[in-house]
Amino acid sequence: MQPADSCDLFSILDQVTDPRGRQGQRHTFNAMLAAIICGTLSGIRSMRMIAKWVRQLEPSTYHWLGFKRIPPCANTYTDLLKEICPEEFEKAIREWTRTLKGIEMGNDSLRATSIDGKTLCGSLQTHQRAVHLLSALDQQTGCVLSQTRVDCKTNEAKAVFSLFKTLVLKGKVIIGDAMFCQRDVCEEIVDSDGDYFFTVKENQPTLLKEIQLAFAETEGFSPLATVRNGSRTRGSFDAW
Repeated sequence: MQPADSCDLFSILDQVTDPRGRQGQRHTFNAMLAAIICGTLSGIRSMRMIAKWVRQLEPSTYHWLGFKRIPPCANTYTDLLKEICPEEFEKAIREWTRTLKGIEMGNDSLRATSIDGKTLCGSLQTHQRAVHLLSALDQQTGCVLSQTRVDCKTNEAKAVFSLFKTLVLKGKVIIGDAMFCQRDVCEEIVDSDGDYFFTVKENQPTLLKEIQLAFAETEGFSPLATVRNGSRTRGSFDAW
C-alpha cells in the first residue's frame, strides 16, 4: 500500500464534531484523532500505549500532527473517544480509506465481504452490557468497510440492515454464519444486486432438510458433504 496524502486525513476529520467546550482546550481536536488513527494503524491497541508512542516521537513529528505542546496522557484520549459521535468518526475514517492508494474498490469482479460480530474487551460497564459490534470486512484488502453497534435488545441478524445501509452491496458476495441465514436478510442482499453465501446448520432443521432433499439426487453439487464408507455424512450446508 502506498502512503496517502496526510492532508486528506486532517481535512476529512473536520467532519467530526468536536464535543469539547471552548474553555480549557490544550490540544487540537484533529491532532488527537489523527494520533489515535496513526497509532492504531501502527499496531497499537490501547490508549496508554498510543499516548506513550506519540510522546516518544520527535517533537517535529508530533508538531506535524498538530500538537502545539507535549501530547496528552492516555486518559485525555479515552475521555475524548467517549464524547465524540462514533458514527461521524467511523464515516470519516471510511471516507479516508477510500482515498488511499493501492485500495481499489470499484472493479467489476465479485468481492467477498465477510460480516461478523464481536464483543469488545474491556467495554463492560456497571448496569450495562459490553459493546457488541457487527463489522463488514473486505477479504481482498483486509479493510473493515463499515461497522455498527448491535443494540442489547436485538441481535446481529436485525442489526445487519443498519450495516447494509452504509455499504454498496452490488458486486459483493456477503459471507456470514448461520445467524444471517434469514429470508429477509437474503432478500435485502439480492434486491441490492449482491450475492450471499451463508451456512445452514442443524439449528434450522426444516431449512436444512429442504436443502438436503433438493440436492439429494443432484450430482456435482457438494455442499461440504463428503462420502465416507459409502454413505454421505451429515453436516452443515452452505446456501447462496
